[in-house]
Amino acid sequence: MTEERLKYLQLLGERYPNVEALCTEITRLSAQLSLPKGTEHFMSDIHGEYEAFCHIMNNCSGVIREKVELWLGSQLTRAEADELCTLIYYPQSVIRKRQLQPEDIDSWYRTQTHHLVLLAKMLSSKYTREKVRKEMAPEWAFLIDELLHFQDDESAIHTEQDRNRLKYHDAIVDTVIRTESIDGLLIALTDLIKHLAVDRLHVVGDIFDRGPRADSIMDILIRHPSVDILWGNHDILWMGAAAGSEVCIFGVLRNSLAHGNTVILERGYGIPLRSLTLAAQKIYPDMGADRAALHFINIVLFKLEGQLIDRNPDFGMEGRKLLHLADFENGVIEIGGKTWPLKTLPHNTIDPAAPYELTEEEALVVRELSHSFRHSLRLREHIAFLYRRGWMYRAYNGNLMYHGCIPLNEDGSFLEVRLHGQALSGKKLMDYADQMTRRAYFSHDRQALDFMWYLWCGVDSPVCGREVKTFERAFIPDKAAWEEPRNAYYTWYNDEDVCLNILQEFGLDGPFAHIINGHTPIRVTHGESPLKAGGRLIVIDGGFCKAYQKTTGIAGYTLIANSHGMRLMSHQPFTSLKEAQELGQDIHSQSFEFTVYPSRRYVRDTDYGQALNERIEELTDLLKACRSGQIHLKF
Repeated sequence: MTEERLKYLQLLGERYPNVEALCTEITRLSAQLSLPKGTEHFMSDIHGEYEAFCHIMNNCSGVIREKVELWLGSQLTRAEADELCTLIYYPQSVIRKRQLQPEDIDSWYRTQTHHLVLLAKMLSSKYTREKVRKEMAPEWAFLIDELLHFQDDESAIHTEQDRNRLKYHDAIVDTVIRTESIDGLLIALTDLIKHLAVDRLHVVGDIFDRGPRADSIMDILIRHPSVDILWGNHDILWMGAAAGSEVCIFGVLRNSLAHGNTVILERGYGIPLRSLTLAAQKIYPDMGADRAALHFINIVLFKLEGQLIDRNPDFGMEGRKLLHLADFENGVIEIGGKTWPLKTLPHNTIDPAAPYELTEEEALVVRELSHSFRHSLRLREHIAFLYRRGWMYRAYNGNLMYHGCIPLNEDGSFLEVRLHGQALSGKKLMDYADQMTRRAYFSHDRQALDFMWYLWCGVDSPVCGREVKTFERAFIPDKAAWEEPRNAYYTWYNDEDVCLNILQEFGLDGPFAHIINGHTPIRVTHGESPLKAGGRLIVIDGGFCKAYQKTTGIAGYTLIANSHGMRLMSHQPFTSLKEAQELGQDIHSQSFEFTVYPSRRYVRDTDYGQALNERIEELTDLLKACRSGQIHLKF
């Protein structure tokens, strides 16, 4: 071994008091490689739909019901299975409802505990005992650990004196019931079951906007034990706003007000809109309060955007700078050689000689709102989590995940984008976008903050990929002006060779490598399939957002990748959490398996398994060095 290697191994050896401890660690890690690969769930484009998201998180995309029917189906009636599933999804609600019927409640508690322990035991078989213990609520870990390790053949032992372990377990349950703490045990078991059913959750972008409670979704994700996030264009907009980009702030305000969702700003994040509302009503007294506020936001947004475009000519966004072209006196605007009629709207704050300059009143509102966004503690917590657990793209266990697109030319080759003096395409463009996104939050420099707006709506942006027509939608009534041409990626992602080229660009190949994509709703009612390019690319935006469900015909997809293969779960519209809790109504989901592995996949076949193998190799070298006398363990 080289001297450098020995120095590294000496440092590594400080973790182990003796050779026996080192051998134990090598054995522990090696044994993990033989366990089945954990189950991964992929979700996309949640768009603030908290109730549907909450239910799918609780039913683990339908997997909980599948396991109940598989392992307990022969023992339970349909009504009993429904009650057990609802207990796992919403334990407090079911327990509270059952307590209103006190007859024989102790027997009910024993039965439900037995069923929950069985489910937890079966689900835990894919994991080490150490990992299972970490997923338990600390205050219940000892008792749950004891209950889980009940041998299958113990109940078949008929000699009373030999059934010690069974009697011990019964005593645990009886005592917890007698001490009136059984509710806590049941809740802890249901949490454990949900954590074990999904080993890792991947959110492929767009948590924010449209729906009413993205903040509550973020609270759930922060508490999730194993999650990663691929940033979507709506997430990027909020991230830019929290970092201090004024134009991103007004983009967030526009989306929130346009979708009737200011509650998330005022109640969710404590961002007051009073100064905005008062200024808008003062400047536009003949308009209703909401309409005046939206018009105020639009005017300020287009002014700020014009200034940003002038600062960043390499963004190629000149086509979005339209305010100076509008002839408000005659009610027309010429765009690309075509004249469009304009809506009749006030324009008294636009100076024809300097149309992109803010008035003093507008500038004051911008400063106040910027301060509120930068200093919202809850927003800061949520955005910090997005940075901590988020990426522009991620290659994980042989799959490439990103929200939007890899910009392509019309011939299917990688589009070269020139940004800040650099020619970027493919993986280099994605890496640069990831770097600039982080720089905007941690350094707050103007160039990086401006780049967040480019990511939100730039036609060649990897999280957007289309020509967003914000001005046209605000000022031109003719919907023909609203058409948004898309990057060639959205044509070529149906081509298997192009998808294989993208996978290779990111270092992925093999028969089971896939691209997992969001961003574009799949119109199931029009016969569109989420599987593209012969199954190489999967678009999992199926319409979580209620606004899209008339187009998609369903209410979202969940992609499940377990040790046997990959399948899509399509979900039907969700009614409400109240009906799910009180009536036991579940989301109807359909499963479609499209990839079956020729042999079961194990931890050794995953990225984590590769990391374990590398550590095992290091520890084996350390063991050899210890036994040869080159290194002496010092604890």
